[in-house]
This record gives sequence, structure tokens and C-alpha cells, in this order.
Amino acid sequence: MACAWDFQFRVLLLGDSGVGKTSLLRRYTNEEFTETTGPTVGVDFCCRIEEPEDGVRVRLQFWDTAGQERYRAVTRSYYRNAACIILLFDLTSRKTFENIQNWYQEVTERAQPHPLIFLLLGTKSDLRDLRDVTREEAQNIANSLNAPYLETSARTGSNVSAALSLICRELLRAAREEKTTTMEHSMVGFSIGEEAQTHRTLCIC
Repeated sequence: MACAWDFQFRVLLLGDSGVGKTSLLRRYTNEEFTETTGPTVGVDFCCRIEEPEDGVRVRLQFWDTAGQERYRAVTRSYYRNAACIILLFDLTSRKTFENIQNWYQEVTERAQPHPLIFLLLGTKSDLRDLRDVTREEAQNIANSLNAPYLETSARTGSNVSAALSLICRELLRAAREEKTTTMEHSMVGFSIGEEAQTHRTLCIC
């Protein structure tokens, strides 16, 4: 039976414990918000199908990682198998924002030479009175990482779908820029469905 998707991408979520990685994914995949969630132990997994273009189905395979240091050895093993890294920080916690550079450096050191797409997300944007990081500061970091930046709220759903749809389009664009016509891609964390392989000249142009 043919795959129900044309392209599949592995997306890794990274950030300090408590920034809202699990809450954001639950809002995106299940359209729900839970006031309290337990800390992720190791790595959790979920998927969602996007259709960024008519007739093109993209399966986003999300790996939700634990932010605690004691699980770092586990999460590091996933770096090389990702096509995209979503870096998250809590807009009400400057420490989580300052650690973004550390997360970025850790990933790039271990993922080389494979190229990665990055997205920077500020979470808990609904807590305006508690905000501790300005939009300008966050945008400056995003520019230095060559990454798009959005502010999200899992509680209200603000910008959650927009952020993940954006990364879906970026991943699809990068896949189409692959020069090879074989399955030996320079881009990792990337699979092509059976139907897309059959009609490759239409899907990868």
C-alpha cells in the first residue's frame, strides 16, 4: 500500500526544562492545552500531516526532548538524525533565553557536516505582564542563527500552527533544492513517500 504522505521530516524540539515544548506539541497535534505537564523523560514522539500545497502531503515527525541535564546524553543521540531543530525559550525566563546559544552550539557541533534548518520560538506569549525578554532581543538572536522567529502561546494557541506550518514549508523547499536524484541526500532526517518517488519529476523540481 502506498504511503499516505509524500515527504517525511524529523523535527527535534530543544530547550530548557519547563519552556513548554510538550505543551506546544499537544496544542499543535491534539488542539488541547493542559495546565500542568510532567517533565519529559528522555524523548517523546508524535506526528502530524501537513498539506502546504495542493496534493502534497508532508508528515512532520516530532521528537520532544527532555531539557534536564541528566537526559542530555539521550537527546544528543538524536541530533544527527534531524532535518530541523526548533529552539524554544520561555519569554518570562531570561535564563532560558540566554541558554539558546548553548543549545545551538551543542547541536551544530554534533550535527556537522549535515545542514540543519532552525526555528526559534518564544513561548508563553500570553503572559505579557511577566515578560522578561523583548522581541528585539529575540529577533537579534534569531538573525544571528539565520532562523525565523515567532512568539507562541500553547494556552491560547497563538502562532502555534503558523510556526509549525512555516517550518513545514521551509523543509519542503530545502528538500526540493536537493541536487541528487538518488536517495543519498545531504539533508538528513528526510524520507520520500512511494508515490512521490514514482512521480519524482513532479515533486522534486
